[in-house]
Amino acid sequence: MAPTITLNEAAERLGLHYMTVYRYVRTGRLRATKVGAEWRVDPAAVEALRHPPSVPAVGRRKVDYTPRLVDRLVAGDEPGAWGVVEAALASGLDPNTAYESLLARSMQQIGEGWDAGTFSVADEHTASAVMMRLIGRLGPQLRQRGRTRGSVIVGAPPGDLHGVPVALLADQLRARRFKVQDLGANVPAESFAEAARDAERPIAVAIGATTGDNERSIRAAVRATRDMVDVPILLGGGAITDAAHAARLGADAWAARAPEVIDVIEAIARGRDLPPASVAA
Repeated sequence: MAPTITLNEAAERLGLHYMTVYRYVRTGRLRATKVGAEWRVDPAAVEALRHPPSVPAVGRRKVDYTPRLVDRLVAGDEPGAWGVVEAALASGLDPNTAYESLLARSMQQIGEGWDAGTFSVADEHTASAVMMRLIGRLGPQLRQRGRTRGSVIVGAPPGDLHGVPVALLADQLRARRFKVQDLGANVPAESFAEAARDAERPIAVAIGATTGDNERSIRAAVRATRDMVDVPILLGGGAITDAAHAARLGADAWAARAPEVIDVIEAIARGRDLPPASVAA
């Protein structure tokens, strides 16, 4: 009989969370055999999952789970929304990608619907509440073992009540082994500075601004942080138009979306030059 490995060993080889690999087994995506109370995995099946053969996409139809999730979020249906997320994961979407291509995209569509009058304020608040609970369930699957790479402080400035984008970013940074302090929404200016001052090996402060006509509060948060600690300050979110706008508010760098924020923080952590488009100067 060929040697087998445990689910934990399979998870390490795949670079995935244990629960993700367990889901693959339960849905038949990863071949495994139950021996007593323990699942045993064929290493060849793990390698096949790591390096899938190239198959022509003739007749395939890529499923877009976003409309389904939007529908369940606006309905306030947490079990239904989580079912959509699980279906997307079972189809092959990894948890980290799900954050940007499914969760963040769904909230973006709800925000656009609110702007267009399709969704009400109540719809948006209901969706945000359910989304925060989904993040709480999916987030632990992103976290990686190992020594942390420094602390990052994230939050929304005073007067900005949108905590979902900040929470989505926080978990994606944790997936890269940063220690993240998520201050949430409507954070007093001094709190950014105090959190960075007290953090273990702080490397950056990321302020997510999505509320317009709030420049005074954003500038106050940047100034208070700079007065207390010497770390790069990054501005992002829909209320910041470009690097020049971020510079006028006192920041060191700018990024439009979570992937770009992560690129900037990766550059800071590695001691590299910031991506040119992000430099606020």
